[in-house]
Amino acid sequence: MLSIPLIRWCIKLSKTRVSVVMGSESDREVMKNCLTLLDEFTISYEVKVLSAHRTPEATSDYAKHLESRGIKVVIAGAGGAAHLPGTMAAHTTLPVIGVPLTSSLQGLDSLYSIVQMPSGVPVACMALGAAGAKNAAVLAAQILALSSPEIKKKLKDYKVKLARGSFPPSSP
Repeated sequence: MLSIPLIRWCIKLSKTRVSVVMGSESDREVMKNCLTLLDEFTISYEVKVLSAHRTPEATSDYAKHLESRGIKVVIAGAGGAAHLPGTMAAHTTLPVIGVPLTSSLQGLDSLYSIVQMPSGVPVACMALGAAGAKNAAVLAAQILALSSPEIKKKLKDYKVKLARGSFPPSSP
């Protein structure tokens, strides 16, 4: 017999709509800006640390099974060569939003890597760093709002708060 916490976990998992992946645990500090906004919109998400270079098979396998688990949007934050968003996009038909993170070249390497995807493998590229992480959450909410009146209302409320300056600045 399943325990109540396990049942609740399974229900939450089945309602998860956004996958937030990052290239390393150190990226979490910037990507928390994304997670905070997803929480604000009450959009269920999962977080996974994967590497296109260090764990390519696990990354590919993860991307291939997202849709069958009910995920609707992928947000991928990566620095350096930043191949994670492109790798995710190569293995799924879901929308992938790339967040370039700063690295040894002040994030330009990440930005160029994400923005220069080949034809047929699109990745929506956000701004560098914390602003990009926030915008990724907003874009994911906009995509999900196409089929969710609740999320659409929260987006409208967010835009009103934004216009009033009611949101704190991004974390580094």
